[in-house]
Amino acid sequence: MRGLRDFKVPDFKFPKLKMKSMAEIDEVKVNYEEALKKAQENEAKKETKNYTPTNYKTIQEVFQKAIKEYAKKEFILEKFDPKGKYAEVTYEQFGEDVIGFGTALMRKLNLGENPRILILGETTYHWYVSYMTLLCGNGIAVPTDKELPDNELLNVIKRSRADVIIYLDKKEESVKKVMPNVPNVKYFVKMYSEEAIEGKNVGMKYLIEEGKALVSNGDDSYSKIKVVPEEFKVLLFTSGTTSSAKGVMLSSKNLAENVNAVSAYVKLHPSDRFFSVLPLHHTYESTIGFLLPIACGSSIAVCQGLKHIVPNLQETKPTALLAVPLLIENLYRKINANIKKSKKDGLVNSMIHITNALKVVGVDIKRKVFAEIHENLGGNLRIIVSAAAPIDAKIGKWVEDIGIVFLQGYGLTETAPIAALTPEFMPKVGSAGKAVFTAELKIASPNENGEGEVLIKSPTLMLGYYEDKEATDEVIEEIEGERWFHSGDVGYLDKDGFLYITGRSKNVIVTQNGKNIYPEEIELLLSGISEIKECMVYGKEDEQDKTNKELIISVKVIPNTEELEAKYGKDLPDEKIREIIWEKIKEVNKKLTSYKAIKNLEIKKDEFEKTTTMKIKRYAELKKNNQ
Repeated sequence: MRGLRDFKVPDFKFPKLKMKSMAEIDEVKVNYEEALKKAQENEAKKETKNYTPTNYKTIQEVFQKAIKEYAKKEFILEKFDPKGKYAEVTYEQFGEDVIGFGTALMRKLNLGENPRILILGETTYHWYVSYMTLLCGNGIAVPTDKELPDNELLNVIKRSRADVIIYLDKKEESVKKVMPNVPNVKYFVKMYSEEAIEGKNVGMKYLIEEGKALVSNGDDSYSKIKVVPEEFKVLLFTSGTTSSAKGVMLSSKNLAENVNAVSAYVKLHPSDRFFSVLPLHHTYESTIGFLLPIACGSSIAVCQGLKHIVPNLQETKPTALLAVPLLIENLYRKINANIKKSKKDGLVNSMIHITNALKVVGVDIKRKVFAEIHENLGGNLRIIVSAAAPIDAKIGKWVEDIGIVFLQGYGLTETAPIAALTPEFMPKVGSAGKAVFTAELKIASPNENGEGEVLIKSPTLMLGYYEDKEATDEVIEEIEGERWFHSGDVGYLDKDGFLYITGRSKNVIVTQNGKNIYPEEIELLLSGISEIKECMVYGKEDEQDKTNKELIISVKVIPNTEELEAKYGKDLPDEKIREIIWEKIKEVNKKLTSYKAIKNLEIKKDEFEKTTTMKIKRYAELKKNNQ
C-alpha cells in the first residue's frame, strides 16, 4: 500500500545461531512412503477456492459483534510502563471505553452533528479507542501523521476544519504552538489525562469515566446511533498538508469491505496475534492491522518503538506481522549475517533445499528445522505481509523457505487500502497479489508486453477527494455505469490474474520503504525562490552505489539569470550560481520533513520539454537522465 511515511529501521541484534543439522533434530522423523501418499491426497483436494468471506456493511457491525463474542478475551497488549511487562486490555474493556468516550463526546462536549476530530499521536491504546469511537458514532476521524512539522499540522487542522484535536502528551508542544492559530477548534483532548474540562482543554481519561457513569445511569444515546454504510467517516491527507495535498474521504463501507476482502483470501483466528509496528494514521495499519483483527477476535501487540522490535517480538509471540519491505529486508539481512557469522550458511542452505523437497511430497518440517530462527522472531510467526513498495522476490522466497507464509498486498489510501492480495492458498512470490474477491483490476491501453496503467473497480474505493471534484473526476472514470480508479501505477496481469507492478505513471515518488513524496508540494515551496525560474523535483537512483535502491530526492533547476544578475552581479561562474541556489534550497529543506528534503541539485541550461498547456513533460525529462 502506497503512502507510508518515513520509516527508519534501526540496527537489529540477534543472538548467535547454533543451528542443528536435520540429523540432530529429534522431532524430525520422516516416513517417505506415507509422505508421498499424503502429498497425492493433498494435491487431489488442494484448496484453490476463496474462503467463505464475511459480509460486514459497517465497522460498527464489526465492533458490536466483537465486544460481545470475545468479551473476556485479550485484545490490546501494550507496555504502559516502558520498564514493566505488557498489560492486556480485553475486548470488554475496550468496548466499555469506546462507548464511554463516545457518550462523553456527545453529552459532555456537545459537539453537534458530525464533528471533525483529529487524532495525533503514536500507536497507543487511546488511539485505538479514539478511532473506533468515531467509526461507530457521529463524527469524522482525521488520523494525522505525528511526524508533521508544526506548519503542516496547522494546515491539516485548518483544511479539515477540525472541531476537536485528540493528542498524545508527546505532541503537547506542537499542539500548544498551533493553538492560537486555530480558534475554531472547540476542544483539545489529551490522551491518558484525567484533567476535567477547563476552557478548551480536557483529559481523555476523564471523558471516558464521565461517559461510563452516564451509561451506567441509563444513557444509551451513543449505542443507539446507526452508522450509514456510505456516510463520510474518515479523512486522510495523502501527503503533507500543503494546499496541493489531496484529502481522501472514506466511508464505513470502504473499511468494512477491506475486512470482507481479506477474509476470503486469508484464514485468521481468535488465537492469532498481530504485531503493530507501522504508524496507525496510515490505512494499511489502521484497517488491516486494527479493524481486521477485531473482526477475527484476534489480539494486537503494540511495539514499543523500532529499536524494541526484536525483544517485543520475543515477548509477545505474535503470529502475524504487517510490514514494509525495508523492515523485512533488514530482518533478512541481519538473520543471514548472523548465520554466516556462525559459519552455518552452507548448512542452512542445504536444509532449505531438503525441506523444500520434502514439502513438495507433503512433509512440512520447516518450523522444526528452522526453530531457532523462529524463536528469534517470537516463535509463533506464521504470516508476514509486505506492502507499500516492491520487495525483492528472493527475500519473499526466503521467508517461505524458513516456513512462514509470505503475502503481498497492493492498494492505495484511495482504496482504503486493499485492492490486491496474495491468497494464502495460492502463493506467488514476486507479484503484488490478486484482485481481492470484491474488486476487479484491468490494464488500460496495454503495450506489447501487456503493461499499462492499473485500473481498479472496488467497493473499497473512496467517496472522492475532499472538496476537490476536479481532482476526483481526474482519477475516477465512469465506464458503463461503474466507477474505475486510475491508480497511476503501471503493471500487467498474468494468466492467473496476479498483478505485477512495473512502474509509476504519475508524478509521486515512492521510495523503498513506502514513503510518498509529491514533487508538486516541494516545487510549490521552491517557486518562492526568486533566483529559480523553473524547477522539477524527482527521485534519482544512486549512481555511486547501484545496490542502494533508495531514491535521492533531486531537483533540476533553470536559474533566473535576470534576478541573479540584479542581486549578485553579472558574469557569475556556474559554481557560484549553484552555491547561491543551493543555499536557498537548504532554507526550503528546513520547512520539509526529513525524507522530503532535497539532497541533489542539477543546474539546467536548456528549457524543459513542455505540453501545449505549458506543463513540464516529466517523463520526457526523466528519460533524458537514462540516455
